[in-house]
Amino acid sequence: MKILVADKISAKGVAYLREQPGFEVVEAYGSSPEQVLELVKDVHAIAVRSETKITREVLDAAPELKVVGRAGVGVDNVDVEAATERGVVVMNTPSGNTIATAELTFTHLLCGARPVPQAAATMKAGKWDRKAFAGVELFHKTLGIVGMGRIGGEVAKRAKAFGMRVVAYDPYLAPSRAKAMQVEGVELDTLLAESDFITVHMPLTDDTKYMIDEAALEKCKSGVRLFNCARGGIIKETALIAALKTGHVAAAGLDVYEDEPLAVDSELRSLPNVSLTPHLGASTAEAQAAVGVEIAEQITDVLKSGVIRNAVNMPSIDGAALKVLGPYLDLGTKLGTLVQQISPAQIAALKITYWGKIVDLDANAVTRAIQRGFLRRISADDVNDVNAPFLLKSLGIEAEVTKSNSDSDYTDLIQVEVVDGEGTSHRAVGTLLGKAQQPRIVGINGREVEVAAEGKLLVLENLDLPGMVGEIGTLLGRAGVNIADMSLSRLVQGETAYMVVRVDSEPKEAAREEIKAHPKIKLAKFVQL
Repeated sequence: MKILVADKISAKGVAYLREQPGFEVVEAYGSSPEQVLELVKDVHAIAVRSETKITREVLDAAPELKVVGRAGVGVDNVDVEAATERGVVVMNTPSGNTIATAELTFTHLLCGARPVPQAAATMKAGKWDRKAFAGVELFHKTLGIVGMGRIGGEVAKRAKAFGMRVVAYDPYLAPSRAKAMQVEGVELDTLLAESDFITVHMPLTDDTKYMIDEAALEKCKSGVRLFNCARGGIIKETALIAALKTGHVAAAGLDVYEDEPLAVDSELRSLPNVSLTPHLGASTAEAQAAVGVEIAEQITDVLKSGVIRNAVNMPSIDGAALKVLGPYLDLGTKLGTLVQQISPAQIAALKITYWGKIVDLDANAVTRAIQRGFLRRISADDVNDVNAPFLLKSLGIEAEVTKSNSDSDYTDLIQVEVVDGEGTSHRAVGTLLGKAQQPRIVGINGREVEVAAEGKLLVLENLDLPGMVGEIGTLLGRAGVNIADMSLSRLVQGETAYMVVRVDSEPKEAAREEIKAHPKIKLAKFVQL
């Protein structure tokens, strides 16, 4: 497999890739966009930092591409939407620069409390202005942390060591984790009102853009100090500049900006109470080495074993999770495939319901496996776990997932149901049986059946009359088709019954037509799992 290292990552990371049997590594630093288009024609993976742009055009030129790995956190230089459409995994390395960014954040905090950069500048200019640079202490002050992920957590540790009270806002922060980290989980308005220092550590999304704007700043204490080493745009720069001018915000420290590089004529450059750095969050030797090795390991895992970590466009599955989820992934894929083949072509909705132990697991990967299974026989595109949700949506099919706490007769149960344009439901139910966790089909369209979820199935709905099993057996026998096993089911005696026959080989077209034309058979579907 061919790996293009388009931007310079650590030498250890490149060496790791070169050590892998079967890998061809091409280093092409500083390539022009035209050169990149040529280089990607036969690559299976691309490693980048922030320089090379992985655009839709680049993705179109790379038919073999499976994964783009970003040695760093932000993926602004990768067209994630286009990659997802094409089934390309996009990964980053969120943990490699955690300590570096946390330490830079705390450097800005200290410079916001004690104006060291400003004092140093006057010293180099030959001045001695002791009285001009009085500061404040961190001790016993309240630090508000917006976003308590890895970096926010590391900042909190350092703040506690300085004797600060730490309050945190994060919609996903569990009370137990807040208690373990010795921080107080609060609402955003409370954090704004009570904090002497505020630092943001959220991703930039539609929900977080301008999270700290004019209205938010009005809720803050007069003399608050603000810091952003996460993403430009979380703090609204025009609002911050106005508040810095009035003194409502006493000081600020920024490493990221709404537009980068920061414009030469930006007012931020001229304000005396702001410390600015040029996006240095991950700029330590240790961080660069860590993210280079980490992205090399992640790319290797994807290409060699399908293990995906730190993906930004699909659920990540590490080795331990894959071991637990593997049987569910297999079952889900087969249920999706089965339902697609027993349903009409025009589908309005795909509904997935989980019962049992799987409810307590992260079933996102299983959901994607079901979607992939449903699409794999009907989509003209190469379907995988990355692009399955996109392709489903492009067909106008709404996806719905439910985790049920109601009782079932099985330890685990997955139901895949589709609803056609007329509102008619078509569904299949499956479970895992035995120590080997073998996938089994235990229900089709409301009828209880029990058959192995593998191979080739003949699904029949027939009149509930004596001799039907024999007639089907005779038809298949004449066609030279051997029956592996069979499951029978009915709701009311004398009406219709379901027969699911697992066969060793596919009946020829003539035999299938004969079965479909049988006057006692209402439905006949040949299914390949």
